[in-house]
Amino acid sequence: MPHSHVFPFSALVGQERMKLALVLNVIDPTIDGVLIRGEKGTAKSTAVRALAQLLPEIPVVADCPFSCHPTRPEEMCERCRQRRKAGESLPALRRPMAVLDLPVGATEDRVVGSIDIERALKTGEKAFEPGVLARVNRGILYVDEVNLLDDHIVDVLLDAAAMGVNHVEREGVSIRHPARFVLVGTMNPEEGELRPQLLDRFGLCVEVVGIRDPKDRVQVIRRRQAYEADPEGFRREWSEADARVRQALVRAKELLPRVEVTDDDLEVIATLSVDLGVDGHRADLALLKACRALAAYRGRTRVTDDDIAEAAGLVYAHRLKRTPFEERILSEEEVVSSIQRTREAQKAPKHNPPRKKKEPT
Repeated sequence: MPHSHVFPFSALVGQERMKLALVLNVIDPTIDGVLIRGEKGTAKSTAVRALAQLLPEIPVVADCPFSCHPTRPEEMCERCRQRRKAGESLPALRRPMAVLDLPVGATEDRVVGSIDIERALKTGEKAFEPGVLARVNRGILYVDEVNLLDDHIVDVLLDAAAMGVNHVEREGVSIRHPARFVLVGTMNPEEGELRPQLLDRFGLCVEVVGIRDPKDRVQVIRRRQAYEADPEGFRREWSEADARVRQALVRAKELLPRVEVTDDDLEVIATLSVDLGVDGHRADLALLKACRALAAYRGRTRVTDDDIAEAAGLVYAHRLKRTPFEERILSEEEVVSSIQRTREAQKAPKHNPPRKKKEPT
């Protein structure tokens, strides 16, 4: 994504939940991405492209096609690990996290990469042509109109994102490389829905609608006019606000490993999933990661009930069971009530039944 002529992230009016979902995935890429659903013209694509300008720099191996981490073997490809084991000093540099667009018509070879079979058979060399998953390792992959993407390609993307590895096998020739990335998908539900199995694989989901407050809509118009009249001047005007967001992201990523979650917090999260009737355990894990990232973003090392409740709105919205004739909507009161009931039960004294006296023998 080019750095010029991109609307500033901080200048976006409203859509706070969408911006927060994107930010949380930058702080903790293991949240498993975000799906942004909504009508046309609600700044979905604009927000993703704007966020790309705020991403912190990461250390990479300068001559590695997979952007491996220069000092962490667990984040290296096999070649970088072998070089490091042999005592070679890996050339390192810092650069912003990659953000790549995936076109709807992308083929599997373009996504996962391809192997030159003829060269492999003749020379024995595994000639690998890296695909999108290689270039986006440790970055963000953006798919506009993800609901129109071939289901098989979506499966490939979600599997790679969950496993952190891309495995390409052709005619007995096998290549594996790291593929850790944040998947951001946007879609308009009017053009078709995602299969439920794919929907559940996104860590977070946000429903966006057009702004209804006339005053806020006026702000949208004014800012867009100012941007179109002088893009560079407008970006300079908002550069300080964007810099604050970037600094907050860097601080949150540094703070994240120190954010504590107690056993009682885990019980609240698990009970919330049960109370909402959510199947599987992906929601529990996504909520744990999202509320930790949220606490770090707020500058805290302790998760609060407010963090859990706020993150729950992003985690459960697309996981609630729906009937054929009724769409269930997540209620904030339902979430808060579940949290409060669990906390009250945790405070209640535990009554242990009296032990029976042992009969004399």
